[in-house]
Amino acid sequence: MGRVTTTDRRGALRAGAGLVAGGALAAGCSATGPVTHPASAPSATSPSASAPARAAGHSVPSGARPSGGPAPAPRAFAGAPVQITHGPRDRPRVALTFHGQGDPALARTLLTEAERGGARVTVLAVGSWLDEHPDMARRILDGGHDLGNHTQRHLAVNDMSEADARAEITACATRLKRLTGSVGTWFRPSRAPVASALVVRLAHEAGYPHVLSYDVDSLDYTSPGAPAITAKILAEARAGSVVSLHFGYPDTATALPGVLEELARRGLHAVTTTELLS
Repeated sequence: MGRVTTTDRRGALRAGAGLVAGGALAAGCSATGPVTHPASAPSATSPSASAPARAAGHSVPSGARPSGGPAPAPRAFAGAPVQITHGPRDRPRVALTFHGQGDPALARTLLTEAERGGARVTVLAVGSWLDEHPDMARRILDGGHDLGNHTQRHLAVNDMSEADARAEITACATRLKRLTGSVGTWFRPSRAPVASALVVRLAHEAGYPHVLSYDVDSLDYTSPGAPAITAKILAEARAGSVVSLHFGYPDTATALPGVLEELARRGLHAVTTTELLS
């Protein structure tokens, strides 16, 4: 068999993205509200750190947790602000962070493509999405990625009463705890780039020392097309950047290989947010 080129891989990815494009997509952190989507077939067997390269032709990222291993708890990073928008600027690393919602088949495509490119990412999962697709929590963790809390229903958490905001945060934390043994490593508010003072306090009470924001917004949830997503990220990302992306959008899956290639060409490695700050 001849060598598979990057162009071939992108073509295959676009074809796969096209298959899911006709399905329902998740709403981004915009004002339009989440869209319901059909459940998909169960995922394939999750990768493990000790397994050889998978049949898809790529290896599990180094440092990935063994399949079924315990999920890490949130950490407090000395010197880091309560609301984190970026990591150290003197290290050649960036964090690609994905809002976890939408068609799970497309989510698996994105995770697989990240792993093929040697990247690890951070997924902030919506609790209702985990209710519908509980296997995704272990798929994310077994790929060596970070998994965190993006509220239960992906509503405008900053605009809620204290009781309602607390319920949104703790409900998602409870689901993560049940599925993985941990409330997740990060919390990100829904429908807002930064959390209000009230939401910061409630997240801290739920066990999250930091709120994870970002300094690069891909705007992929506006469906601008893969070239626009790629251009936006590469124009703004630099050492230490935290990039906001979303599951559920085929354009994001199409853009990811080129983003990873160009970041690597610039000497920037895509890591989890925990690795970015460690």
